[in-house]
Amino acid sequence: MKFTIEKSRLSASLAIVAKGISSRTTLPILSSILLETSKGKVIFRTSDLEISISHTAEALVESDGATVVPGRLFSDIIKSLPEAAVTLEQTSEGLVIKSMDSLFTIKTLNPSDFPLFPEVESKNSLALTGARFSTMVKKVTKAVSKDESRAVLTGVFFQATGKDIQMVATDSYRLAMVKDSIAPPIEQEISIIIPGAVLDEIARLVVAEEEIIIGETENQIIFTFSNTLFITRKIEGNYPNYEAIVPTEKNCSAIMATEVLLAAVKRASITAQSHAPIRFSLSDMNQTIEISSQTADVASALEKIPAQVEGESLDIGFNHQYFLDGLNSIDTEEVLFEAQTPLKPGILKTVGEGYFFYLTMPIRLNEF
Repeated sequence: MKFTIEKSRLSASLAIVAKGISSRTTLPILSSILLETSKGKVIFRTSDLEISISHTAEALVESDGATVVPGRLFSDIIKSLPEAAVTLEQTSEGLVIKSMDSLFTIKTLNPSDFPLFPEVESKNSLALTGARFSTMVKKVTKAVSKDESRAVLTGVFFQATGKDIQMVATDSYRLAMVKDSIAPPIEQEISIIIPGAVLDEIARLVVAEEEIIIGETENQIIFTFSNTLFITRKIEGNYPNYEAIVPTEKNCSAIMATEVLLAAVKRASITAQSHAPIRFSLSDMNQTIEISSQTADVASALEKIPAQVEGESLDIGFNHQYFLDGLNSIDTEEVLFEAQTPLKPGILKTVGEGYFFYLTMPIRLNEF
């Protein structure tokens, strides 16, 4: 095997397949990258048995073949090379890497020991632009749980029916939901739980202008984009009935400029130390919201912003980071805030086009 490829293209290819390199294994083959040349192209593959990734790149191929290289070491070597063409050749000594005045030789593994790449065919799929997919993912994944004892909460509930698509994530303290439309409509419903970490990685990799196709088999999810095939296992189990925790009534609501609220909360959060909550005081009489925080014997802050307040006046407290996570996902000029009582969840919603819903549990103000 021998081929020449631009360093930038090689680096970009390795960045994609690196997500499938296992960091928690004692088996060297699962921490490696399979390189294979065929028909003037190079195929890069990785697998940790949970995730399998294949990416194809153009190259000047002089001879076909395959080899397996240690993933981290190979990636570090390529990163260190100058911006120039890189020639890679499999020899009896290992893989020889040449670029200008740099020369490396690394020991390789037997390609026959590399895990077989899954041969899968989607039974159902849909297509989205990379931009739409990434936007939806980024709005919900901050609410994904990191507690692996509840596996379903480490995933995003992905559902598509007819012309509608939605993604939902919750860690029990907050819940994020985004909805959008799809065309053409799909004939068969897709209802799966996708690992949140996987969605995050793919959202970073997809190109905004290109298309990503999302498909499923009996127990796997397939993402196809930019000469890349990304396969991951579904999370098994039933997603919680999140609709049951969504309040159906409100005692107080307020509409305000998103950027004004965001700036005020960021400033107030500076003095919210040691898990101190941020207090939101809504006044129907004054048509304002006061945002305040205090850390005893350290500092305090008070912000006042105009708002269209309806209903009862209300004082309610939140974890400032949780609140900011939701607020940062609002991409409309105005945001709607709704609440019932100081002890029930607060809700943020988009105003106008698009649908984003974010619920976060309150913090008792009298505990601080």
